[in-house]
Amino acid sequence: MPTFDLAPLSGRYLSFAEREDIAIWRAQDVGVREIARRLGRDPSTISRELRRNAATRGGKLEYRATTAQWHAERQARRPKVAKLASNDELHDYVQQRLSGEISRPDGTPVPGPAVAWIGRRHGRRKDRRWAHSWSPEQIANRLKVDFPDDLSMRISHEAIYQALYVQGRGALRRELAACLRTGRALRVPRARTRGRGKKFVSPEILISQRPAEAADRAVPGHWEGDLIIGLDSSAIGTLVERTTRFTMLLHLPPMDGHRQQAPVKNGPPLAGHGAEAVRDAIAETIVTLPEQLWRSLAWDQGAEMAQHAQLRIDTGLPIYFCDPHSPWQRGTNENTNGLLRQYFPKGTDLSKHSADDLAAVALALNTRPRKTLGWKTPAEALNEHLRSLTPAGVASTP
Repeated sequence: MPTFDLAPLSGRYLSFAEREDIAIWRAQDVGVREIARRLGRDPSTISRELRRNAATRGGKLEYRATTAQWHAERQARRPKVAKLASNDELHDYVQQRLSGEISRPDGTPVPGPAVAWIGRRHGRRKDRRWAHSWSPEQIANRLKVDFPDDLSMRISHEAIYQALYVQGRGALRRELAACLRTGRALRVPRARTRGRGKKFVSPEILISQRPAEAADRAVPGHWEGDLIIGLDSSAIGTLVERTTRFTMLLHLPPMDGHRQQAPVKNGPPLAGHGAEAVRDAIAETIVTLPEQLWRSLAWDQGAEMAQHAQLRIDTGLPIYFCDPHSPWQRGTNENTNGLLRQYFPKGTDLSKHSADDLAAVALALNTRPRKTLGWKTPAEALNEHLRSLTPAGVASTP
């Protein structure tokens, strides 16, 4: 048997000394979990070690430290020949599921739009390449169904990703990355995605810290907000009260110079929904309500709320932010935005609507009966709450 390296490895891998301990304890019939506890390792690590690196020449699995170390070093040698480069059948299967042409029910192939590979991700609102476009995970798991007895037809989804993104890792052309759902030409490191959170959002203002009374909708005054975006960066702000579903719309007109001049890098947001514009619009709108209805506001982590601290100073309104990519945490607002798209369809210019237009649409929604309110309207539900707050003998504001 060739000599092997006794140099200490990183803590990620079992060392030769640990393998000697495993061999001794295994000979003493110590169980896998007890060995793992003594070494401070996961039981699955010990189980995998005993299965993969055992000696087999005697006709049965016997664990010896020297043999196990030799197996581990042999398997760790690099570079290895990629599976897709050495197995033509597997290569063709993966490539067909990634980039194969789609076809009509009668079998006629449909090439789809002609899209040239430009070496980077497709642009917004651009044609995408039409293909089968199975995900690597779908391909890897479907192989077990199509080839249940052929162990050579196995590959992990990570190996497929590496074949697309890592140069020299095996036989798939880089342009096939355009067939992935994301269409990314380069892989995004996990560390980069973890750093995408907004700097103005801290743990103490996440939605998990919002008062529990907001969750059961028993107490009115907890709001959810968002922007709906239209053509040419036009936008309308939406505020929805969770208990009564009462809706208020924020008029966010474009600022002077919008569309008349070339955009300036790091210049002021002229589209009208920058942080200062949204802050002022919320402050002007929320003060039209009694203070008992300023309990909290939940928003997503959009840059338009970067001035939330100043907004809280100006109005006293506590503001909480949803977790990233979690629109269901503002479900009432998302539902209302869907209703508003009847009046403000996607892809239309929202800046053409005046503040009076927005007030008319808000009135239409607030006077529409809702099943969840027992067929009352949001305006009626809010009015009932305000009457309950008014002391006896004092007339309420009409």
